[in-house]
Amino acid sequence: MYSTFERGGEFPLALSSRVKQIKYPSKQPYRWNTHAKFITSSLGELKDRRILRADIIAGITLSLVLIPQAMANAQLAEMPPYYGFYASFVPIIVSALFGSSRQLSTGPVALVALMVASELGQLAVGEQAYIAYAILLALMVGLLQFGLGVLRLGVLVNFLSHPVVIGFTNAAAIIIGTSQIDKLFGVTVERGGAHYERMIRMWDVISAGFHTPTLIMGLSAIALLFILRRINPQIPGVLIVAITTTGISWLIGFEQNYGGQVVGNIPEGIPAFALPIIDWGIVPHILSATITIALIGYLETISIAKAIATQTRQRIDANQELLAQGLSNIAGSFFQSFPVSGSFVRSTVTLRAGGQTGFASVIAGLVVILLLLFFTQLLYHMPLSTLAAIVMVSVTALIHFKPIASAWKVHKHDGIVAISSFALTLIFAPHLDQGILIGATLSIALYLYRTMKPRVAFLARHPDGAFRDAVEHDLELCDAIATIRFDGSLYFGSAGAFEDAVLERIRDPKLRYVIVDAEGVNEIDATGKEMLVGVVQRLHEAGIEVIFTRTKKQIIDALNRAGVLEEIGRDRFHATLDRAVAHVWGALEDQYPCTRSCPAECPLHRPRPDGDVFYRV
Repeated sequence: MYSTFERGGEFPLALSSRVKQIKYPSKQPYRWNTHAKFITSSLGELKDRRILRADIIAGITLSLVLIPQAMANAQLAEMPPYYGFYASFVPIIVSALFGSSRQLSTGPVALVALMVASELGQLAVGEQAYIAYAILLALMVGLLQFGLGVLRLGVLVNFLSHPVVIGFTNAAAIIIGTSQIDKLFGVTVERGGAHYERMIRMWDVISAGFHTPTLIMGLSAIALLFILRRINPQIPGVLIVAITTTGISWLIGFEQNYGGQVVGNIPEGIPAFALPIIDWGIVPHILSATITIALIGYLETISIAKAIATQTRQRIDANQELLAQGLSNIAGSFFQSFPVSGSFVRSTVTLRAGGQTGFASVIAGLVVILLLLFFTQLLYHMPLSTLAAIVMVSVTALIHFKPIASAWKVHKHDGIVAISSFALTLIFAPHLDQGILIGATLSIALYLYRTMKPRVAFLARHPDGAFRDAVEHDLELCDAIATIRFDGSLYFGSAGAFEDAVLERIRDPKLRYVIVDAEGVNEIDATGKEMLVGVVQRLHEAGIEVIFTRTKKQIIDALNRAGVLEEIGRDRFHATLDRAVAHVWGALEDQYPCTRSCPAECPLHRPRPDGDVFYRV
């Protein structure tokens, strides 16, 4: 099943599920020959002419979607539109060569472009410095992703919970769409300040007057995009709109006769290889954005790879994809690329066009190179309002509030996190990293809060023979025995809850045994261990013995390593609950016969001479 964004947006978020095709390698030193496996396997398949032909067709099809989207996303990143091409040939080729997903298409995407604009727009620098910092940001993002991949730390992205991401992306989609309003109306609005402040300035400027031909061109592009989507989502609407509006712009002289803004001259040729200019003074200012873009970009990429893998049944290496994304951004920065990541729309195009290997993406990259070398003049007359329309329509598929409502229904804490992430991202924009950081922190804090209050149930035997929650099933508890089930890890946050539950139950003066059903305990830390030993000792001094049943191996091993297993007593641990109950009643048989006041704890039917019912295994 696809997430909301996988159905038609740029950012799939299937975070709460894990597909079996994903391979998370063990924590062993990275082996560089892993790259060769992916490259050689694809090259070997290209010997089949059918696969080669399919990849060439898919690559050309992909390039027709990539070209207008690249320009639109470059504009969203507040860079000259042709920089989208610089981010569309080296990164897509490198990702195809080193990634494990055959249909994944890497390049400029809306969400990453927005984060670039949001971060660098605060620096209030000139265009050349802005471009240099964007290229530096790509290098830093790539180095971070590459380092995390080498250390096999891709799992860090799991700290961005599903509620955090759905709240963040809904807010980001709104910010993306509204940030293009000035270009749609053909007005100029000063950058800087909070996003809502810029919206106020934009309203003031538009109220004073706007460029009508630009607005007509933009609204026409929006209408045509929606119409084509409504007729058939498979129609390449972006390409058709780009060609149509560019042709109209050329025919009517949109720039010369009406004063409309167009893409203009695009430098011919591919940019020369050059190391990014490293300004150490600016690095600390863009470090938080580097972390956010690296994690969000990887999250976007691996979500796409998982979605495709469910259809193609290929195996995805998560850390390999992280390495590939890092290499894509590093290599791209040497050719003036801003940060990139995987694109769901373009990956889907590759899949539907019949792409079989990463060679399809290589073909798309080569088409972009040919465009830069020979055909840049064809794009001169493309209206900037068309690019704004492409961005605005594409993000409509990202705005879905149903997942937020669904998160609330699952658990109100998840709803709080999703709503908070949404609101904080809007409030702090353009500081998007702050919104997602606070959301992630809140998510972790609420999770820890929930684990501090795990479920504790007092068990009794149901008439059907099973041990069940005495409160839920209105079962009678035994005075002599307390059977407690604890569902949660015994760690510093929850140890107190376990201790309180035990101490609450031992107020009964007739109590002689406490049976702890530990099946729900998966982990124990030093605090939990100390609490456990202390409870056993204190209850023993009070004449109450503690018995453990169904304790998992990792808990036994932890207690054994800590040297307290013998101190507690190995004989206190039983494999099943029935055996633990039988052991206890064997010791209590004379003092506490199974009378009608205590039927639920007795092991098995057997009549006694006095008429009481006795149960024994």
